[in-house]
Amino acid sequence: QVQVVESGGGSVQAGGSLRLSCAASGRTGSINLIGWYRQAPGEQRELVATISSGGSTNYADFVKGRFTISRDNAKNTVYLQMNSLEPEDTAVYYCKARYWRLGTGPEISWGQGTQVTVSS
Repeated sequence: QVQVVESGGGSVQAGGSLRLSCAASGRTGSINLIGWYRQAPGEQRELVATISSGGSTNYADFVKGRFTISRDNAKNTVYLQMNSLEPEDTAVYYCKARYWRLGTGPEISWGQGTQVTVSS
């Protein structure tokens, strides 16, 4: 199995920056995609950005040019660099790993989330 743990959340003022980390453990070689999602109070969880095992990235329109997803394979960690933060970015940010489990096929593992609060 694969487990992911997020860290790096906090409180910043509008215009500030934060870097979130998603550390994977377990059968990390079976991971084919890691994504960042966020959920604001009263809202549905939404995709922020993804990065594939091949390095391809994808971003939601509302973060293009402000957020960057990257990875450090040696540390089994995916980062989300968030710049020019806005109050609307306030949410719990979750990491999700999609991996292949022998015998059962594709599986998903979610982290516990990390809170990001942006004040105006």
